[in-house]
Amino acid sequence: MQMKTKALGIGLLGLAVVLFFAWRMLRPLHVFTVASHFEYPLASQEIPPPLGDLSAATCGACHRAIYREWTTSMHSRSWTDPYFQADRRVEGNEQICLNCHTPLDRQQKFRVLGFRKGDKFDPILAPNPDFSPELQHQGVTCAACHVRHGVVYGPSSQEAMSDAPHPIEQWKTDNEACIRCHIAPDEGPGVFLKIPPCGTVSEIQLTQKEGATSKIKARPLLKIPPPIPLTGARAWVPNTGSHAPDSSLDGYLGHPLPPGIAAANCVECHMPRVQRPLMAGYPSRPGRHHLWRGGHDPQMVRQALSIDFRAEKPHQDSAVYALTLTNTGAEHYVPSGVPDRFISVDLRLLGPGGRTLKHEHYRLTRFIMWRPFVIQFRDTRLRPMVPQHFSIEADLRAYPSAVAVEAEVRYHLLPAAHRRKIKLPVSVAPSSTVFHQRIMIHAK
Repeated sequence: MQMKTKALGIGLLGLAVVLFFAWRMLRPLHVFTVASHFEYPLASQEIPPPLGDLSAATCGACHRAIYREWTTSMHSRSWTDPYFQADRRVEGNEQICLNCHTPLDRQQKFRVLGFRKGDKFDPILAPNPDFSPELQHQGVTCAACHVRHGVVYGPSSQEAMSDAPHPIEQWKTDNEACIRCHIAPDEGPGVFLKIPPCGTVSEIQLTQKEGATSKIKARPLLKIPPPIPLTGARAWVPNTGSHAPDSSLDGYLGHPLPPGIAAANCVECHMPRVQRPLMAGYPSRPGRHHLWRGGHDPQMVRQALSIDFRAEKPHQDSAVYALTLTNTGAEHYVPSGVPDRFISVDLRLLGPGGRTLKHEHYRLTRFIMWRPFVIQFRDTRLRPMVPQHFSIEADLRAYPSAVAVEAEVRYHLLPAAHRRKIKLPVSVAPSSTVFHQRIMIHAK
């Protein structure tokens, strides 16, 4: 009888373990924590007079140059982007994704009333009478960054812009608009990631903590000009009359930014400075381009990298050809953002007609196991100012027909396996070449 009881106990324990791991394999995959500052969409009931609505085109009637730049950005396509639409569909169309991709409450078909048992991934929803399909299609529109509580926030105060046609206030730092979406924390059970997906600001904080200093002739990390001075700054006091569930956390945080965030250079890189009038008829002044170029732009990626390709250790019949990549232009890792992104490095020994005789392939990415637990095993991406070296040997005794060595560096937004999973064509989120060079081998 005792043996049967023991066997039954072991069997039940084994069944519980099997069921637990089966649940971990099949459950919805949540790899970040829903922080209090973006658990609800942004309240937008209070429209700054005399705007009338929150359409980007309304803002663009006066701020024409900024509007034209915004239309070319990924921010303007954060809802319509086919990659996002396909990926969200595969992941179960969860509401929380909308709070960054369509941040305003009137951009969402349903209002968030609360959460079942406090689970931020299980919201209580109701039809939204203020829903605007037109505004939804604008993604991260002007008001998502600039409008709070019926006031337009930006780098200038009301005193400095006394003739502004609408009420304005000044934010503490230019980075305040960035951190709501780009600082997704990670404290979830079963998630063991040093840096969460969509957590680029967290990544910057990590590199600062690790001491991301130059290892190349004592050069500074980045040659970035000092921020544009804010004018007439004054403290922001949360509007307790806001319709937001918690006005102190709605949009700008309402308390001092952590030093690592305040010192980040988000806008210095992704919103290059420009001298131009804010509106037609106004005097020229320091401002910023509203472009937000990043991984989708090969020129922006190339700008972040220092690349050297040369022959080393030459002998009579052989030489080692070395490629060195260094992230000298970004305070975060490259690639940053979602873990799908990666850099490929291909070194090839070529024969007549460009035929490949020998091939070395490397991938710079995050190696993550997603189920049953989320565990990062390795991270081979480019840390700030830490060179990575790749090489291929050209041995003319083994390959007498070799005529050249070629190096190619490509930036990929999506791996092939994930592309197949979400049934996305290659034309969407394509890869791009950021470096390509061929060195001829001269017979001695």
